Amino acid sequence: MTTQTKDAPATARTMTGAEIVIQALIDQKVEVIFGYPGGAVLPIYDALYQDTDKHGDRLRHILVRHEQGATHAAEGYARSTGKPGVVLVTSGPGATNAITGIVDALMDSIPLVVFTGQVPTHLIGSDAFQEADTIGITRSCTKHNYLVKNAADLPRIIHEAFHIATSGRPGPVLIDIPKDIQFATAEYQGPTEVTQIHGYAPRTKGDAGKIADAVKMIAEAKQPLFYSGGGVINSGPKAAEALRELAKMTGVPVTSTLMGLGAFPASNPNWLGMVGMHGAYESNHAMHDCDVMVCIGARFDDRVTGKLTAFAPNSKKIHIDIDPSSINKNVRVDVGIVGDCGSVLTDMIAAWKAARYEAADLRGWWKKIYEWRAKKGFSYKPSDTVIKPQHAIQRLYELTKDRDVYITTEVGQHQMWAAQHFHFDKPNHWMTSGGLGTMGYGLPAAVGVQLAHPKALVIDIAGEASVQMTMQEMSTAVQFNLPIKIFILNNEWMGMVRQWQELLHGERYSHSYSDSLPDFVKMAEAFGCVGIRAETPDELDEKILQMINSDRPVIFDCKVEKAENCFPMIPSGKAHNEMLLADSVDIGNAIDAAGKKLV
Repeated sequence: MTTQTKDAPATARTMTGAEIVIQALIDQKVEVIFGYPGGAVLPIYDALYQDTDKHGDRLRHILVRHEQGATHAAEGYARSTGKPGVVLVTSGPGATNAITGIVDALMDSIPLVVFTGQVPTHLIGSDAFQEADTIGITRSCTKHNYLVKNAADLPRIIHEAFHIATSGRPGPVLIDIPKDIQFATAEYQGPTEVTQIHGYAPRTKGDAGKIADAVKMIAEAKQPLFYSGGGVINSGPKAAEALRELAKMTGVPVTSTLMGLGAFPASNPNWLGMVGMHGAYESNHAMHDCDVMVCIGARFDDRVTGKLTAFAPNSKKIHIDIDPSSINKNVRVDVGIVGDCGSVLTDMIAAWKAARYEAADLRGWWKKIYEWRAKKGFSYKPSDTVIKPQHAIQRLYELTKDRDVYITTEVGQHQMWAAQHFHFDKPNHWMTSGGLGTMGYGLPAAVGVQLAHPKALVIDIAGEASVQMTMQEMSTAVQFNLPIKIFILNNEWMGMVRQWQELLHGERYSHSYSDSLPDFVKMAEAFGCVGIRAETPDELDEKILQMINSDRPVIFDCKVEKAENCFPMIPSGKAHNEMLLADSVDIGNAIDAAGKKLV
């Protein structure tokens, strides 16, 4: 294999298509790829073998147990580092198994570069063994995709794919490589040598006039609100720093989407908590009553807006987003600023200072917020005999908050309880599936996070139903000595499904109870990791400490209250000021009255 040292400049030289893939990944400074071999990518795996034989693990391959696991692991790696995640899978079922994670990455703006094998070019369209129209299938669920028809195009395509995946609004890019292209030879070119032909050049600098208008609106507001999202995290640390500075200068309260948790410190006095269907009572009421809303790197998702016709009815709206298609897509705004969050927020700070604005007197606004906060929307009825799921998350947080901890989640009630009761002061420490809501996300995502942060404490807060969808990736964790912790809130139900069936479907629990669950402790032992079970509140702390102090992968079976519901909650089709709390009177009837016409 023709190769070069890692730091040497790339020069034009003849390689096979498979060798080009490996060299391009090295030149893109990729350190980890997640994959699963198959016939249509064996030339690439052979090139990887030869490269490792000559140079060691300069490109580390993580063998997953399912291609969906590969994409979620790559998402966890990407979300926790800001670097692109890289996936390598074979044709046909290899590619189709990866689709769920690809769509998940598209919905949550996660940068991935996915390499799929394809049958040889002369067999495309012949229904060959393990053939699928990967380009057609993924056209609507990738930011961009490529079918490589000539090995000479491969260097440009790969380097272009990384640029597209990581710039602008991040997302997944797929490269489909027929097997004969992997064997063919061509001249390799490095990232600075290729001429990109795609012409993708997202706007990062916001319009100065619109920024001035936005700052003036904030200065004149009586009840302003900053509504931040995952775009602040995607922009990088400077965006989070700028958001903190702007909030301090203006005195404006800050809320966040599920994907934006950690962009603004939960310990900051300006923090209101998460907004949306299961968000904080005070943040949702503030969103409803604000007179100026500044949406920063969020997309007015339906789980945030609730009933659109009643969404923040008396507010002027400012929207900052790097994706121009997001502005005015779901909610009409008064000022739309296309640009990178970090750049725009920095310019807003400069504009505020240049205009010599002073923070407005917001004491009346904060008084209202404190009155809402006094409702204690996240409260629940404690128990001395059974572990309440909220209590389990609170104890997990208290026992880990002084450590370098990263949290992933599955999807369901446990996900919402984690968002409510675990608190984040830094970006990139919270990994969850927001837009697609993918059950099975958290365990493989934890694998990716642990690879990126080998000395950190990585915990997947899971539900017993969701975690079984990708449980096989525990084998990956064991093989690569990744001491991830799987903290299962086990209520024996598909909890969120059961909650909606109770509240909206007359307590008709259709196929939401798990009649046959595995013994998770024995399952852990079968995988070769540690199994722990807690069943009562008085043993919880000791066993959590046992989990987090273990240097091995752990499955923790936390038996919790089976019928607990997740509150507060905005019923479907209702406004932010119509939240239901856990102690609401006659909750079932209150939701049924609205729910019958909305479900």
